[in-house]
Amino acid sequence: MAGAEGHAGRQSELEPVVSLVDVLEEDEELENEACAVLGGSDSEKCSYSQGSVKRQALYACSTCTPEGEEPAGICLACSYECHGSHKLFELYTKRNFRCDCGNSKFKNLECKLFPDKAKINSGNKYNDNFFGLYCICKRPYPDPEDEIPDEMIQCVVCEDWFHGRHLGAIPPESGDFQEMVCQACMKRCSFLWAYAAQLAVTKVSAEDDGLVLNVDGIGDQEVIKPENGDHQDSTLKEDIPEHGKDAVKEVKAEQTSEPCTSSSSASDPQTVFKNQHLNTESQSGCKLQDLKAKQFVKKDTATYWPLNWRSKLCTCPDCMKMYGDLDVLFLTDEYDTVLAYENKGKVDQAADRRDPLMDTLNSMNRVQQVELICEYNDLKSELKDYLKRFADEGTVVKREDIQQFFEEFQSKKRRRVDGMQYYCS
Repeated sequence: MAGAEGHAGRQSELEPVVSLVDVLEEDEELENEACAVLGGSDSEKCSYSQGSVKRQALYACSTCTPEGEEPAGICLACSYECHGSHKLFELYTKRNFRCDCGNSKFKNLECKLFPDKAKINSGNKYNDNFFGLYCICKRPYPDPEDEIPDEMIQCVVCEDWFHGRHLGAIPPESGDFQEMVCQACMKRCSFLWAYAAQLAVTKVSAEDDGLVLNVDGIGDQEVIKPENGDHQDSTLKEDIPEHGKDAVKEVKAEQTSEPCTSSSSASDPQTVFKNQHLNTESQSGCKLQDLKAKQFVKKDTATYWPLNWRSKLCTCPDCMKMYGDLDVLFLTDEYDTVLAYENKGKVDQAADRRDPLMDTLNSMNRVQQVELICEYNDLKSELKDYLKRFADEGTVVKREDIQQFFEEFQSKKRRRVDGMQYYCS
């Protein structure tokens, strides 16, 4: 028996101890995350009447639209009202989407909140996420067969989610970047490489304090030579010799005075990048054209971007047309970002939250307010003393202990009230 008690004692020592404060803090963190993601969406009204919503929380229903059927997305309110008992995939948020609930993609379901929908939303975009598959590996998340812990990161362009290890470049610490553009989107929107040399998140080399661009993943690295000024990516490209692939990423502080423009610079083991500020007035009127006149690195990797990097993109007529042709005009919209959506949700939720105690106090006169505050302070003081006994003894507080405390507290309060003497003048 003693051995069993000793084993139980050792077992309790091994078990992690979680305090009430820890639980409350975790609960508050989860609540804040929910407010951030869901707060910007209406939980009671179907979003269909708003058209293609700029950004909203979305879900896919595998019960109604399983793999093999047409993909469909539903808004937050419909996920509650029309699909409450169904198996849903949480899609986080997506841009420019109109709720599909009850349209032609749902063969046996009519939307309870907005039944009069068009048969199809031609402006919606879908990917494997709508069937619960993510990344280039096309696996579910969480993946029961994947034992490698890995954070999923959403691409700001295609809005698919990727494992950090499948992006070609190791993600910086989570607090060091705000947005990510995946490999495929960097290839499609290759103009971003000219910006990446100046704006993408960088790291300082511990070996020589040189600047290392955050494009050091797998794949062939290319140096893009200065071009003749047009917006096309028809620049001359040369492969860097194997012995120079590491050195080309190092930029010494004393080497950043002038760009390297000689025709042989691509094979130079130390390529120079000019640290030009994008806010400087451009002679050509186009920031991108000026950047393309310098040399920059292009690789088969994802890129990671800091806060407000989009505001540095050129908005001249030629660039705006290019964004439209590539269907990435949203990159110039400051309210398109997930951060802007989350902040709006937090602000809206904070405005809706009301303190019931303050509401009660505001409805009382001055005497009633003082009495209530005194009662509250008495309750707080006595509850603190009562719980302190359990803490000193190292015992667990049970449900019946709390019930007993409130019964005793009410009994004391009645005795105090009954013992009062009232005098008539």
